[in-house]
Amino acid sequence: MSNAITAEIIPHSLQEDALAILIGTLAVSFGVILLRQTGALTGGTAGIAFLIHYLSGISFGTAFFLINLPFYYLAVRRMGWGFTIRTFCAVALVSIFSDLHPQFIHIDRLQPFYATIFGNTIMGMGFIVLFRHKASLGGINILALYLQDKYGLRAGKLLMAVDVSVVLASLFVVSMPILIASILGALVLNLIIAMNHRPNRYLA
Repeated sequence: MSNAITAEIIPHSLQEDALAILIGTLAVSFGVILLRQTGALTGGTAGIAFLIHYLSGISFGTAFFLINLPFYYLAVRRMGWGFTIRTFCAVALVSIFSDLHPQFIHIDRLQPFYATIFGNTIMGMGFIVLFRHKASLGGINILALYLQDKYGLRAGKLLMAVDVSVVLASLFVVSMPILIASILGALVLNLIIAMNHRPNRYLA
């Protein structure tokens, strides 16, 4: 006789999804400004947006929003309209909040290792909130979630491999200490995702 307890799965309401997306994007965008303040990077789509920001002067929010546009086609085809709409809203909010936070808070001094590790920790928590409400921040995250749902490949492991590659590619943009701090931060972020976002562990 099985000892497993079968519980009814109650989906999140529209209001719960909206509030979660707001909280998750606020957390991620605040982590972004900590990294940007120290000139650090992270991996994935956000890392590419950071590179564009540092090299061209285009705001992170604008670069992040534009980079994600091509990935919505895959999101619609593979993940459905609900996921795509939530993800579009999440990307748009992170883009807006990351450019809006400096209007309300200014940090004069940040130790790079502290900023990158703490910033990525906050971002990781925000990612988990978004993932659990069937949203993401587009780009590589869409691909990672699709592969996890279809093949059982852990999203955290794929994101970690991609993120480290993106950070290493930024060697010509940042100094070696900042690069090391960025890599450690990316590892922290993806460790949080790997530990907390697994297939069938959280259903709602």
